[in-house]
Amino acid sequence: MAEVGKGVNAGKLASNVQKRLTRAQEKVMQKLGKADETKDTAFEEQVANFNKQMNEGTKLQKDLKAYLLAVKTMHECSKRLHDCLAEMYDPEWFGKEEVDSIAEDTDLLWQDFHEKLLDNAVISMDAYLAQFPDIKARIAKRERKLVDFDSARHHFASVQKGKKKDEAKIAKPLALVEKAAPVWAQGILTAHQIAQTNLTRNQAEEDLGRAQKVFEEINYDLQEELPTLWNSRVGLYVNTFRSVSGLEETFHRDMGKLNQNLSDIMTKLEEQRVAKKGVTTASTGKSDDAANHNQETSDAPKSPSKPREVPPVSRPPRPASSQEVKPDKIINLFEDAEVSDSNTTTQPEQNEAPTVTNGSSDTELPPSVLFKVKTMHDYSATDSDELDLKAGDIVLVLPFANPDEADDGWLMGVKESHWLQNKNLLAKGVFPENFTQKL
Repeated sequence: MAEVGKGVNAGKLASNVQKRLTRAQEKVMQKLGKADETKDTAFEEQVANFNKQMNEGTKLQKDLKAYLLAVKTMHECSKRLHDCLAEMYDPEWFGKEEVDSIAEDTDLLWQDFHEKLLDNAVISMDAYLAQFPDIKARIAKRERKLVDFDSARHHFASVQKGKKKDEAKIAKPLALVEKAAPVWAQGILTAHQIAQTNLTRNQAEEDLGRAQKVFEEINYDLQEELPTLWNSRVGLYVNTFRSVSGLEETFHRDMGKLNQNLSDIMTKLEEQRVAKKGVTTASTGKSDDAANHNQETSDAPKSPSKPREVPPVSRPPRPASSQEVKPDKIINLFEDAEVSDSNTTTQPEQNEAPTVTNGSSDTELPPSVLFKVKTMHDYSATDSDELDLKAGDIVLVLPFANPDEADDGWLMGVKESHWLQNKNLLAKGVFPENFTQKL
């Protein structure tokens, strides 16, 4: 039995080798133009569409898997981020349980999104592409069978042509044969030639019919399948991207709700922190104004290396501290109003005790304010630590953090408008005293 099997295998191998040689010879003859080749333009267009469809599907499959990997990576990063928040979140803080619950729901949401993408997009894409290798192999087989069919067709045509020549020879026997062979021998020879020619022709005809049948069966099936496969790509694209977009919409909507809840918890936590801080500040007797005062005094501008020059005033200066007020009432040249001599005071020294008086606003002022002055002339700052003033501005005068930094004829202060709007003394600066009048 082993010998028989070996013989069968050897015979099949020899037959396959012979087919390859015949096909190779046929292709060479076709390329040289010595043999015609069966062409099917419509089928060639279908094959071109098939190759395009397979390439596009392969690229889409690759991109979907890359997207799925990115979702998995984002899931892992999100989980680590929430784990970090859970580790830092003190148990007594507001919303501790809610924060832990949001972290769990977020993890489940990412996991569900990943699984549904895998089931509704990637797996269906894999199933779609699984049919292409088989069809591709059948297309290649059809091409081989077409070569076999052309080869059998050319062989049969060659046999037909040879038969006509043999019949012509048989019709006119050689003179030599006629003389040497008897009549009965000449009949046998003629019959043998006719039988041999018919046998070769019949064999060629059978080979042609068999090759044609095999080719037509494969060709028919592919002619039916390729157009259907080409049209199926539309449904695949629709289902794939509809699934992905729908899953994304649901995922981001649910994730948005969780993120909003987490944001609300963080906001309430901050509000509680601020409220608690306010209670603590009130119990210790400290105010934000004092804190601002400490900050602004620590950030007081440095005195210049040279004494700052007091800019001259083009209009008459205010009365000096040593002048005596002669009339009972004097006319204020800058305000066009009468003021009593009791309201005319001298400029206090920098180190005098705070003497805050009522100015343009009854708003409670921080204790660091010494007094108020009113700007009588416009002053354009010439340095970064100076105030830019307009006539009529009210300035809250502040002490210098370091008395050595004070220049003669200059005061430190902040505009009252800034204090009323921001409730801090950060926007302070120096300004010339002779441009102002004390209130």
